[in-house]
Amino acid sequence: MSSEPAFERVRIGLVSVSDRASSGVYEDKGIPALKDWLARAVRNPIDWETRLIPDEQATISATLCELVDSAGCDLVLTTGGTGPAPRDVTPDATLAVSHKEMPGFGEQMRQISLRFVPTAILSRQIAVIRGKALIINLPGQPKSIAETLEGLPQAQPPVHGIFAAVPYCIDLIGGPYLETDGSICKAFRPKSAQRTPTQ
Repeated sequence: MSSEPAFERVRIGLVSVSDRASSGVYEDKGIPALKDWLARAVRNPIDWETRLIPDEQATISATLCELVDSAGCDLVLTTGGTGPAPRDVTPDATLAVSHKEMPGFGEQMRQISLRFVPTAILSRQIAVIRGKALIINLPGQPKSIAETLEGLPQAQPPVHGIFAAVPYCIDLIGGPYLETDGSICKAFRPKSAQRTPTQ
C-alpha cells in the first residue's frame, strides 16, 4: 500500500490571449508561466487544458464556455488583454459568459500591482463564476502573474496573493478540494471547511 496522500484530480484551463503570439510572431510566455507556478503551488494532480487565441471577444467567450461546459475545467486562468486599449477585450468577453462576478479578486490584483507601478489602476482584471468553475483574468507578464497569484509575503505588512482564496472559492461552488504547498501559497479556509491535514 502506498503511503502517499490521495488528492482529488483538478482540471485547469489556461488561456493566453494575444494576437501576435497566437499568430506565431513571438513565443507565448503566459501559459508556461502559469503552468510553472501552478505545478509548484498545487499538490493535486492536474489535467491541463491550454488555449492560445487572438484578442477577439467572441473567440475568448467561446473558449471560456468550451473549457467550462465541455472540457469540465474547475478553474480557468487567462493571461493578457486586460488593459484599456481597443484590442484589450478579455474582461468584456469574460463578463459576457459569467453567472456571478467576484470583484474582490480584481481589487486585490490591482493592489498588488500598485506596489510596483502606478499604471496598475489601468488594469481591468476580473474574476467570475460560470457554473461550477472559477475564471480569473490575470496580467500578461510572467513576473506579474507570479506576484498576483503568490502575493508579497516579504512586504511589510505582507500582501496576500489571490490564490490563497481560490481553493475555498472552488469548495463553495462545488469543485474539488485543492491542496497547496504552503511554502509557495498557503490556502486559507475557515476551520469548519478544513479537511484532516494530509502529510
